[in-house]
Amino acid sequence: MTETQYSSDLLSRASHIKMILMDVDGVLTDGKLYYIPASPSGDMVEFKGFHSHDGLGLHLCHFAGIVTGVISGRTSPGTTERARILNMRYVYQGKLDKIGCWQEALQDSGISASDTAFIGDDFPDVPLLRRAGLAIAVADARREVKRVAHFITPSVGGHGAVRDAVELILKARGLWETATDRYEANLSAASS
Repeated sequence: MTETQYSSDLLSRASHIKMILMDVDGVLTDGKLYYIPASPSGDMVEFKGFHSHDGLGLHLCHFAGIVTGVISGRTSPGTTERARILNMRYVYQGKLDKIGCWQEALQDSGISASDTAFIGDDFPDVPLLRRAGLAIAVADARREVKRVAHFITPSVGGHGAVRDAVELILKARGLWETATDRYEANLSAASS
């Protein structure tokens, strides 16, 4: 989807975004949870898969100065590590009160709700989507989520949906070239 295919209202909303918050399971992942026994204890360990396209998109946000974070009802060491790798400022896990986390991130960042996007996939995300300046549902989100979304990503959760949202926002803000140039410069500096 090109920028010319977006509505003027969507582009206007996206052009103000300074922070992107999102759910994890079903957004950054495909929602599947894998439990594998750890040796020698036999305790179960949870595994999740994250898509590299989403990761690069979130790195581009970092290079463009857009704050990112997750608000998840589940707690996972994999999410903690992925958020660290992606330079996410806000990592809320095991929080069923997503509204409290949302308000804390807004207060701490000094960024208004109208300048914040939220990406969700299921009913617990609806209260945050209703508060966001840009409400984003992944392609395979539940109906309740799609009904309140300003934008539904072409990709499903865990398969580039976050990247779809990032590209919309960076292009609407005129930051796409800046972010990709900074990313390229950073790679060049790292290889020197």
